[in-house]
This record gives sequence, C-alpha cells and structure tokens, in this order.
Amino acid sequence: MRTLILPLLLVLALPAAAEFPVPVPICPPPPQQYLCGRAKAAPVIDGKLDDDAWQSVAWSSDFVDIEGDLRPAPTWQTAFKMLWDERNLYVAANLQDPNVWGRLEERDSVIYHDNDFEVFIDPDGDHHLYYELEINALGTEWDLLLARPYRDGGPAINAWDIQGLRTAVQVRGTLNDPVDIDQGWTVEMALPMEVLSQCAGRSVPPGEGDIWRLNFSRVQWHTETRDQRTEKVLDPHTGQSLPEENWVWSPQGLIAMHYPERWGEVMFVAEAGRNGAARFDASTEHRLILAGNDLMSFYYLQREYREQHGRYAPDLASLRGRSGGCQLPEGAHLELHAGDDRFLLRLATEDGEVTVNEEGRLLRRLLRRPLDGNR
Repeated sequence: MRTLILPLLLVLALPAAAEFPVPVPICPPPPQQYLCGRAKAAPVIDGKLDDDAWQSVAWSSDFVDIEGDLRPAPTWQTAFKMLWDERNLYVAANLQDPNVWGRLEERDSVIYHDNDFEVFIDPDGDHHLYYELEINALGTEWDLLLARPYRDGGPAINAWDIQGLRTAVQVRGTLNDPVDIDQGWTVEMALPMEVLSQCAGRSVPPGEGDIWRLNFSRVQWHTETRDQRTEKVLDPHTGQSLPEENWVWSPQGLIAMHYPERWGEVMFVAEAGRNGAARFDASTEHRLILAGNDLMSFYYLQREYREQHGRYAPDLASLRGRSGGCQLPEGAHLELHAGDDRFLLRLATEDGEVTVNEEGRLLRRLLRRPLDGNR
C-alpha cells in the first residue's frame, strides 16, 4: 500500500494552485485517437516486436512536433502500438535514429537528459494522480506519479514505482558508436493493470468502450561527434546544450507535456478494426472529453484574471480576452461559481456535465453510457 498512501498524503499537503504565471496553450486540432484492441496472446517483452501478438496491430499516426504546426515536422519517424488484457497494458514503439546513444544507467535518473521515449497515462482524465514512464536506449527506466500538473503545484513523486513493470529495448545498429549508421531502436513495455488501478479513478482493467487520456513523447537532442563520442551540441554563446526537440503523438500547443487536456484518446475495444473515427464519434465519453478540453480555456482565463487582479473573476462577464480559440459545444450551458481564492466552472451538455476548479481538476459525469449500444 506504500505506493498508494504516499501520493495521497502529498496531495493533501499541496497548495490550492501554483502562484506563478501559467503559459496558455493554443487550441490545436482535436486530440489524436487510437483503438487499443484486446490481446489474443500476451506479447513477449523482449523489445523485438516480432511475435504474433503485434503483427496485426495498427501503428499510431506518426509523431509531430509538440507545438504542432507551429514547428517543422520531426526529422525521424516515431510511432507506437498498444494492446491490453486483464493483466497488463502493452506498449510497443519504433524510433528511427541514425545514431542511437545513451548515457544514463541509474534507475529513476532524469531520463530526458538522454534521448528517450515517454508514456503519460491519465485513465479518468481528471488531471490528478496520473502516471509517467520514461526509458532510454540503454533500457534505463524512470517511473513517477504526478499528484497534479506542475502548473497546479503538483510535484513529481519519484518514490512511486510500477511494481512488476517489464520493459525491453532493441537497438537496430550499434549503441554509442557514432561511426556507423543505425536504423533506430524499438521499445516494448508491459504495465500491470493492478498498479495502474491504484490511482486510476475508474474501473481497471477497462471495459469495452472506455477511453483513457494518454500521450507519448520522444526527446531528441542535437548531437555531434567529438573524439569518437556522441556529445550534445553546445550553444557557442551560452556554452549550454542546444534545446532538445520534443516530438509527440498528440500535439500540446506549447513546449510542456503536463497539460493533460491536450493528450490523445485511447479507446479500449475487443477488436480494433478499421472504424476508429466512427467508434469515437458514437461515444458520449469522447464528446464529453472534447467539451472538457474546451472548458479548460476558461480555467486559463481565471488563472490570468487572478494574476492580474489578485483574486478570481466573480462572474463570466468579467472573463474577457482570449480563450485559445476554442468554442463550446452547441447548446452547452456554462456556469461559474467563484470566491476570491476558489472557483468552479460547470459546463452542461446533452451528454452530461464537466467541471473544473482552481486546482485544475477536471471531472466528467456522463448521462449515457460511454459507447452507446456497445457495452
């Protein structure tokens, strides 16, 4: 129980909200979608991705820059696959790279200081108690729990571990040899449902049609060869490493992964098939997720108002200015209940209601089943 009790105690100790300016993301296109089919047989976690379990599983869309269309497309391709069963959530990833390298070997190091692959999981989409896992080409892991996003005062809880986690990496080339040209590296993971259930806020394993919020990131540093060794390129003016590239599955609209409302949607199904968009369109949970994404624009307006006036706006008429370009669903009804130090925004739609408070916690209540006629 240590892994569950520790983060809950930390949540109680956190301030209501971080007291620094919060960068506001642009409102990018709707989140990416992926149908995660049930595994007929569990894949072998060896990093090779050649067993039968993966052969008929579709790849995700290729990763894009974290800022979306504001930045050029990534230099090298990245994509993932997913499966699930009663015991595990399975992730496989392929990262093209002509020079595969890694330095960090100690578990729970800050892995993104190397090139890495990252997974973010928020099963109930409330932005609180969500999971992060990073791995480099050496197979070194960093797993952590976020009590809240950093914008809301949430620390990274390194004491949390995914007990029973299995990962493997295969390098298609020669690791840490800049002389030859590599093809890249592949990653394979099995994340136990039992551990994910501890802070998931919903039923785990998932049911048919359930949607989780996930995103995937790849950190890629600018490198050069010095003395037959791969080193990060330094800025000649500062002597510091050039900023890394951040390539993601579902674009964030700013250089920050911890904006969970911008993550993608993964729907759990028995058979993935080819009708992904239609299945999402038929889901009331999906429509309520999109409404919640739009509601977050008013959360940012409240944060901006507090930074300017020292208190939250008392009514909707006071919230003037930009809202990220997001539009509320047709027929939706928005309410604001606020005091100087607290607020609750409530958005009611034909599918249910979404609320968000000053701590950034987003809650959804569905009036109908998540996947109409398919539960």
